[in-house]
Amino acid sequence: MPTNEDFLLASKWSAYLTLAFLVLTLIAFAFKWGIRFRLVGSTGFMVVLTVGIFALGLVPFTRTTIPGAVRFSTVFDQGANRAVIALPPHVTEDEVRATLEQAASNLFSPGRLSRRGGDTMTIQARTLLHPKPGVSQPILLGEVERSLFVRKDDQMRFTLYPDNIAKLPPVDEEFVN
Repeated sequence: MPTNEDFLLASKWSAYLTLAFLVLTLIAFAFKWGIRFRLVGSTGFMVVLTVGIFALGLVPFTRTTIPGAVRFSTVFDQGANRAVIALPPHVTEDEVRATLEQAASNLFSPGRLSRRGGDTMTIQARTLLHPKPGVSQPILLGEVERSLFVRKDDQMRFTLYPDNIAKLPPVDEEFVN
C-alpha cells in the first residue's frame, strides 16, 4: 500500500511534469501551433492531478493493528456518530475488545459529523448466529464510545456483553487453523 511519502514523491514528479506542460503550452502559443488550446486543457488537468496527489500525501493512510483483534467488516456507517461492525461467530471476549479498539481507531475521521451537538461516536460489534436453517439471529457483542474530535482518545468507554458472548459457539481449533 502506498505511503504518504510515496504520494508526496509522486506529487513532486507530477509538479515537474505540470511545469513541462506549461512550458510546452507557452511555446505552442508563441509559435501559434494548432494544438495550443488542447495543451491548455492538458496543463489544467495536470494542475488538478498534481494538487490531488499532493492532498493524498497529507492524509494519513495508516491502519492501526491491535494485537488480538480479528478481522471485521463494517456493515453500517452513517458517516457521523454511529457504526456497526460484524465479527465472526467464533470470538472470545478479549478478541471483541481488541477488535472494538482497532475499529475505533480505523473508523476515526475528523470529517465525521456530530448529531445534535454530541461529541462521541459509538461503534457496535455484532455477529450472526444461525439457530436453525434459514434463520439468522444478530447478537450484540459489545460497543465502544470514542471522541469524534481526538484521534488518540484515552477516554474510550468499552461495554462488553458477556451474556451474549457466552451464547457463541465454542472456538474450534480446526476452524481457526
